[in-house]
Amino acid sequence: MKLNKYQNNPVLRANPKNKWEELCVLNPAVIKNDEDGKYYMLYRAAGNDVEHYIYIGLATSEDGINFTRASDKPLISPDVNGADGGGIEDPRLVKIDDYYFLTYASRPFAPGQYWREDKKYFGFQPKAGPKVLIYNDTETHLAVSRDLIHWKKLGRITDSRNDDRDVIIFPERINGKYVKISRAMNKCGEGYPNEKPAIWISFSNDLLEWREEERLLYKGEEDWESEKIGGSCPPIKTEKGWLFIYHGVDSKDKNYRVGAMLLDLNDPTKILAKTKNFIMEPEFHHETDGFYSGCVFPTGIVEKDGKYLIYYGAGDQCICLASISKKELLEELTRKENLR
Repeated sequence: MKLNKYQNNPVLRANPKNKWEELCVLNPAVIKNDEDGKYYMLYRAAGNDVEHYIYIGLATSEDGINFTRASDKPLISPDVNGADGGGIEDPRLVKIDDYYFLTYASRPFAPGQYWREDKKYFGFQPKAGPKVLIYNDTETHLAVSRDLIHWKKLGRITDSRNDDRDVIIFPERINGKYVKISRAMNKCGEGYPNEKPAIWISFSNDLLEWREEERLLYKGEEDWESEKIGGSCPPIKTEKGWLFIYHGVDSKDKNYRVGAMLLDLNDPTKILAKTKNFIMEPEFHHETDGFYSGCVFPTGIVEKDGKYLIYYGAGDQCICLASISKKELLEELTRKENLR
């Protein structure tokens, strides 16, 4: 089983008219606004500056397929003198009660154009002696909004030492607790049950302090996820369990591919089912030839007319759409060979 890619992909490309998004757009968060019925896409964007500052733009759609930019200015910008000064990356978006919550990856300093061999380093560099105590690894921040337009940054929700991204909040409390998925790059190897970066799950009484011990949710088992794995789209509640789309990277070809799993509705630390085979991989030129060649990276999902619309970054350069029927995907996941 494979996701069905939209025949007119990409659905959003870089915009040469705006400096802040003239180079690339990718990895969007997408949600349907129940008040106006529109689909809101909050997308990662960058211009051609050598520092590679990263912004969030906004596009809207009546049908979830054809998107129009809402403004020629970013929706959310990094605070160059703040903790997210390097950029705002890979947003994930959920609605809990009357509020929208956005998790986004960031760094204190701009990352530079990471695909270039002559990439410049920005920020503090360690000199001889003890390791510098100011990190420029990824941390994840949280923002909140009532209307998807006006956003309040709430601060960091991950340990700055963990190089932690792919952080996703569940769209409702479970047993009175908020639930968070994450993927810390350095929580692996000696002293950990996983050799490579894996998916972790944690719980909290609020959305800012995650003091309860993280638990390993899943470590890569298949060849196509042998290098590292991470969460992709916010979980969606179904009658069979929490549908959770994730990504894996193959240690041989370094390509990003996509899988799906079902988590227990009342105890999401339990995986009920998981696709052994990937359900999407890079195929077309905009996926195989980009700033990261061989990358399909889902970050947004909405349910519409019995289907799941899944939005993904392609080659770290544009935004594409894939879909699948809810019935078909849940039937595939609950086949005997995919049950855990």
